Amino acid sequence: LTFNGDLTRALIAAVAVLLIACPCAMGLATPTAILVGTGKGAELGILIKGGDVLERVQKITTVVFDKTGTLTQGKPQVTDIVALGDGEWFRAHEDTDRKSAAMNHQPATVLHLAASAEQRSEHPIAVAIVNAAKEQNIKLDWGAEFKALAGLGAEATVGKTKVTLGSRALMTQRGYRLNGLDAQAEEFAAQGKTTVFVAANGEVIGAIAVADTLKPHASETVAALHRMGLEVVMLTGDHRRAAEAIAQEAGIDRVIAEVLPDGKAQAIQQLQSEGKVVAMVGDGINDAPALAQADLGIALGTGADVAMEASDLTLLHDDLRDVLTAIQLSRATLRKIKENLFWAFLFNLIGIPAAALGYLNPMLACGAMSVSSVAVVTNSLRLRRFRPDPPSAK
Repeated sequence: LTFNGDLTRALIAAVAVLLIACPCAMGLATPTAILVGTGKGAELGILIKGGDVLERVQKITTVVFDKTGTLTQGKPQVTDIVALGDGEWFRAHEDTDRKSAAMNHQPATVLHLAASAEQRSEHPIAVAIVNAAKEQNIKLDWGAEFKALAGLGAEATVGKTKVTLGSRALMTQRGYRLNGLDAQAEEFAAQGKTTVFVAANGEVIGAIAVADTLKPHASETVAALHRMGLEVVMLTGDHRRAAEAIAQEAGIDRVIAEVLPDGKAQAIQQLQSEGKVVAMVGDGINDAPALAQADLGIALGTGADVAMEASDLTLLHDDLRDVLTAIQLSRATLRKIKENLFWAFLFNLIGIPAAALGYLNPMLACGAMSVSSVAVVTNSLRLRRFRPDPPSAK
């Protein structure tokens, strides 16, 4: 432009265009919002590994929860002990001089064998069995040749007895007959309890029922996720009926049960093949492959280090409401990014033509450019006032 031969005005307009077209505001739009958002997350006990994580949260359609230790307290307790007193093992070990006493103490014998075998295990169910024996003042023997069977149970030798304890699948795998305990196990499952079968020298002699309770706010967290339009799935290695009882209590849509630890990642992959964008919430070593496979891995900071390493988000507090907070914060951060980009584009859309037509001198153009950058940063800083909506909010 020469402005009818006025070269000076043309040069002034050109300089104004160069100044106002400086892409500072656009360059600041995304990183400032991410910086403030991740900082606010850390303040709330949510560690976010990168800005791309926030974008993935926006696309989530399905949230998968591990059961034990994530949805539930992870501190199960023994509720029932059933002994098969007419079995060969009991008859072989019966004290004939104290027959009635032996018959009365058969459940204690089942608990003694199971707890003695499980002393080396750190699994929550094993800990519950050992604690139940200690509460009853049962003196335990040290189980030798202990072997943990991932997702199934454990084996050990207690005295001269080889003890096998675990799920129905383990008993079936070993070829052990349940001797009528399958009906009792179904009854326990309907109550949301997990059944641990106990076998001695190849014979099932009893069963132990263990129950875990939902964490506080689990049900309202699930309800809030539903209001966000998200599907909620529970993933567990427990018997299906027991898992469904817990899922019904929590209000969960779908249950994937009886999954071995090495099958959790395949379960997530199956959901992804259905077109779902999956967030996995877990806390244990067994959850690490599933956390890595998911589109978004969320680990509880109270869980195993390997789970946190495999995740994208780490929740420092053992509170399921932080899952909601993480999603809400991510959505709020992305809204700020979009707002920043909108105002930056609008500024250039209006400012550049105005400068080109000579309506802005370089001083005003420089000032307007600075104001736009400050506006973007200020808008991002508003994220510091973010407060999560409570799960009960409608």
